[in-house]
Amino acid sequence: MSSKSTKKPWSVSPADYGRSLKGFGINLLVADVEVSKKFAEDILLAHVVYWNEDIAIIRQGSAEWMLHADHSYSDNAYLGIAQSQEGRGAGAEFHLYDLDPDQAEIRARKHNHIVFAGSLNKPHGLRECYLIDPDGYCWVVSRPLTDEEVEEVS
Repeated sequence: MSSKSTKKPWSVSPADYGRSLKGFGINLLVADVEVSKKFAEDILLAHVVYWNEDIAIIRQGSAEWMLHADHSYSDNAYLGIAQSQEGRGAGAEFHLYDLDPDQAEIRARKHNHIVFAGSLNKPHGLRECYLIDPDGYCWVVSRPLTDEEVEEVS
């Protein structure tokens, strides 16, 4: 792994953090960690647990994911696959539940991000909007429909 970090190291060692991970995880390769981190903060209202130029650990509600800069994957075969795709997020959707899609859509438009599909009530019980981040990943922000809203879409 190649590092460009100039920031103070995180108080948790990479080995300790790695051993703490359980269940399912998401690791996104991004062109610029700071730009992607800002999208997560400004649009998804996520909390940044830790970040530097190589990696960011992001949390929104009970969801946690990592952003890795391309250069940090220099020894990983997957980097070539990710970089050769047009739009890195092709075919993937990342869902954040219990976040107001209308407000996320407003924030995305304000910051000139792509709103792929504006906020709509869906028959499967959620109000959703689809947002594209700076690396082409699709984030679906949603909240449960109220009983009245469910009746309207049924």
